[in-house]
Amino acid sequence: MPTPPKLTTEQRVVALAKSTAARQVRAAVKARVKSGDLTLSAVFDLAESDESIAKMRIIELLESFTGVGKIRGLALLEKLNISLTRRIQGVGSAQREKLLREFPDLAPSAQRGVLMVLSGPGGVGKSTVAKELRTGNSFWVSISATTRKARHNEIDGVDYFFYSDAEFDAAVKAHHFLEWADFAGARYGTPRKPVEDALKSGKNVLLEIEIAGARQVKSAAPEALLVFLQPPSWEELVARLEGRGTDTAERRAERLQLAQEELAQASNFDLLLVNERVEEVAAHLIGLSLNRKS
Repeated sequence: MPTPPKLTTEQRVVALAKSTAARQVRAAVKARVKSGDLTLSAVFDLAESDESIAKMRIIELLESFTGVGKIRGLALLEKLNISLTRRIQGVGSAQREKLLREFPDLAPSAQRGVLMVLSGPGGVGKSTVAKELRTGNSFWVSISATTRKARHNEIDGVDYFFYSDAEFDAAVKAHHFLEWADFAGARYGTPRKPVEDALKSGKNVLLEIEIAGARQVKSAAPEALLVFLQPPSWEELVARLEGRGTDTAERRAERLQLAQEELAQASNFDLLLVNERVEEVAAHLIGLSLNRKS
């Protein structure tokens, strides 16, 4: 066992004051949770910027909810396979999603929106469909973060959030993404909080993401509808990919190989749609969202 550091009297006073202040912060948070003033998701958000809250044991937080207490709190941790000693900052993204499903904070007056995931091979027209839905205000369309360079016609914060590798690493570590994956030499991720906020407010949400990310979303949110967008034909997809002026010949060959692998994943999705006309695909997705919400 390592020898604890020797502190001067002044250092001990500072450490004691810091410890006392942290306990007071945690006590205030637990009191607000007990009174119904703070939801579980709100506490997670606060923990991202407050070390005192981040270091609170998750069992302490759960016990603060009305009707939970120590016994139910312990049972929940066992059910969700979360260690009794786990602190808020150590809760993984999958565990966090499970906890949030146990303690939803949907406002009584709002009906939760429908979560739909649109995926498919590169060049099939996912972005065009997403823009069509965004224009009609039928869906709140999530904007993904990526480490790839912006194309000449793309705008940061409109088409994507363009991150540096360091910024993306920090977001992954802080569990800011609902899903993220490597694709075609870059990383892509869906910021978690804007999606959850939109769903809670009753908005239908569309995620336009890659296949690996779609699987992550389905695991975290089983209610999500996974839609696979297919090209009218392989020849049409080849023409679209080769018609892009942003890729080298080598990159186009890699994308075609990847597209073949992606098309083989179609059977893992809830619904398959052929992208003959963008307007028809958009109308179909709008109809699905209305049926699932009614």
